[in-house]
Amino acid sequence: MIFDRIADFFRGHPASAGLVVAALDPFPNPPPDSMETPSFETATFGGGCFWCTEAVLERLRGVSDVTSGYAGGHVANPTYAQVCGKRTGHAEVVQVTFDPAIISYADLLRVFFTTHDPTTKDRQGNDVGPQYRSAVYAHDDQQRATADAVKAELDAAGIFAGPIVTEIAPLDVFYVAEPEHQDYFRRNPFQPYCSFVIAPKVSKLRKQYLDRLVDADAS
Repeated sequence: MIFDRIADFFRGHPASAGLVVAALDPFPNPPPDSMETPSFETATFGGGCFWCTEAVLERLRGVSDVTSGYAGGHVANPTYAQVCGKRTGHAEVVQVTFDPAIISYADLLRVFFTTHDPTTKDRQGNDVGPQYRSAVYAHDDQQRATADAVKAELDAAGIFAGPIVTEIAPLDVFYVAEPEHQDYFRRNPFQPYCSFVIAPKVSKLRKQYLDRLVDADAS
């Protein structure tokens, strides 16, 4: 399984291995008793169905909010039905608000890349279509450069069965999805898609990044 290969790779490389070793413990702890006001940043990722991506990333320490929505298309104010119709050009994405003092953008990218399959074009499992493409929409030039570097790092590490095909592009417009798509997994844990598709993704997240979660007992 891909998660086993990722975990084995991280365990097997010494500290001299280079950039990838940052993923061994890439999350700096905040200073104790710090009274500074957090300075939040924003990231936008598409990792297949946004219900899945939201359920994974919202559990990370340093992430304060995850909002599901649409990006990368050419139709203003698209609806879920329009996006699923595959004619608007949008991907299902999440917009992540995070504290870089706790989790850097590069570390957030590492979690993103290794908790979905970035090697399949317009597909995540049985979810098929351009709206399910793997995508990173950069908010500035620095994010774009960091995304390119992390992608190259993971490709060089050879932890995936094939090359990463994730779209990396500047963010144009992010459209917030309908209310029923927000916090979907937490509100519908026993819905069949949640039980059979999202829950296993969350379990894999806990297996690989247990000590990085807000609540290690979260399910």
